[in-house]
Formats: sequence, C-alpha cells, structure tokens
Amino acid sequence: MISGKGEHRPVLLEEVLEHLRIVKGGIYVDCTFGRGGHARAVLSKLDERGGLLAIDKDPEAIEAAHDLHERDPRFTIERGSFTMLERLAERSGISGKVNGILFDLGVSAPQLEMPARGFSFLHEGPLDMRMDPTTGKSAAQWLATAHQEEIAEILWRFGEERFAKRIARAIVEARRTTPITTTRQLAAIIARASPAQQRIHPATKCFQAIRIFLNQELEELSVALPQAVRVLAPGGRLLGISFHSLEDRIVKRFMRDQARGGDYLSAAPDGKRHPALRLIGRFRASRREVINNPRARSALLRVAERLV
Repeated sequence: MISGKGEHRPVLLEEVLEHLRIVKGGIYVDCTFGRGGHARAVLSKLDERGGLLAIDKDPEAIEAAHDLHERDPRFTIERGSFTMLERLAERSGISGKVNGILFDLGVSAPQLEMPARGFSFLHEGPLDMRMDPTTGKSAAQWLATAHQEEIAEILWRFGEERFAKRIARAIVEARRTTPITTTRQLAAIIARASPAQQRIHPATKCFQAIRIFLNQELEELSVALPQAVRVLAPGGRLLGISFHSLEDRIVKRFMRDQARGGDYLSAAPDGKRHPALRLIGRFRASRREVINNPRARSALLRVAERLV
C-alpha cells in the first residue's frame, strides 16, 4: 500500500492488472481501498456490466472514496475490516461470483505523511497509530498501562526487534516521569535504548510492531484469506501485496496450504475433494518502478487461482 511522498502511487499496478486477468463484465473486490489507485485502474478496465466492491476501515480512505462512489454506479465502498468480506459479498449477492480479490497490505503513504495519525516517527504528532481512530486504544493509551513484559513481547513478535526487552524497560522507566504522548518522544526513547550505527532508524521496527498489534493486522489477515477463497468464482484470482516478512509469511503459507490440499471445497462439480487454490507465482516491482517509487522495493505480490 505504501507509495511515494506527496502522492499516492499504487504499488505493482501493472502486475496487479495483469494477474487479476480482468474480464470486462467481471466482479472484483479491493479489500484495502486506501486512496483508490488500484481500484480506479480496475474500474477503467470494466464495462457497464462490471462491478468493484472496496473495503477500508480508515475514515480518511472512506472520504476519498465518496466522490468515486457518487460518480460511478459500478463502485461500492464499505467501511470496516476486510474480515467482513464474506458477509459483504453475501449481502451484495456476489459470493462465489467474484473474479478477483486484492489485498494491498500495510500502511499507506497518506497515513504515514499525516502527522495527526501518529504512524511515523519522522513527523511530530500524537501517538495514535490506529487505522480507525474512532475505535480501540491509541498507542499512547496502550503504552501508558502495558506491562514491561507485554511491551517486549509485542516488539519482538510483530517487529522482530532484537533489543525488545531493553527498549521496553526504557519505555516503562520514561513513563514514570512523563507520559509518552507523541511520536518523536517515543522515537527518542527507543533511540537512546538502542545500540548506535544501525542500518535503519532504531524506531522503525518498534513503530511497525505497535501498529500491527493495535490494528490486529495479522489476525485479521488470517481470518480474511479463507473468506476470500469462498467468495471467489472458479478461476478467480487471489492477490496479496505484502511489505514485510510477517504478513507475507501468512499469505505464502495460506496459499501453499490450500494448493496442497490443506482445505477442500465441498461443492466440486465432479463430487471429489480438490485443493482450493493453484499457485500462480510471486512478483516484485520492476527496476523502473523502484527508481520512480523507492518504497516499492520491499513490495511482494503473491497470486493464486481458485480451482473449483
């Protein structure tokens, strides 16, 4: 979902359009609308019979989608988690008829570059980090009460931060004197607790970990992927764009297990039990795209196809 500064550039757009194998009258689902880069490109390939359902929990994304929804009757936007996918598809009468589903995971450039959202340590802002700031605890609220052991566990599990225990101890010590309420305040605490001369900013993995934990990103992905298979039509494509190893591991293992027969679709035409998916491949951004949008360097697209 990440794109370059100042504008939203949908990552791996050419590859997404190619591997969705868009049918002009087909039905598609964008599980992470963001600012609509992929969605608008898909709509441009559809005729009046086609349709696109988009989902996003971020109120800023919903606002960005409003004009498109008003102008294009083929487009529907729903606010909420993509764990609602199957329920929304059934309500819309498209379950089992969808030709392609896209998950563009992670945080978007507009979210990172808006200081008030609190996703980035590069900007001073309130320590929030919620995709939907109207629900759940903010990062500041969680860090104010979480036990040191819990903080360390989250930093290690979701950020793979080697110095998680040391950083957690520093956070708990710092909050005893001053509440931790801003992004740069937290980043400074992490930097002081981390060894010098790291390849990346010492706060990078910690901010990722806290964001993933607060928004239940990995848990929601694990719930949504099986729903996607059930919603797809035979021959429909499932696409997942990941930006780090944790979410990619979930997509990879799910697709692999379904291709090996880890789960079965009971309504196969021949009455037999078949693997749910066929693996199509994995794809990275071209050299040209990485030059134009350096953040695309870490993007990895995985593609699978529903068999029966």
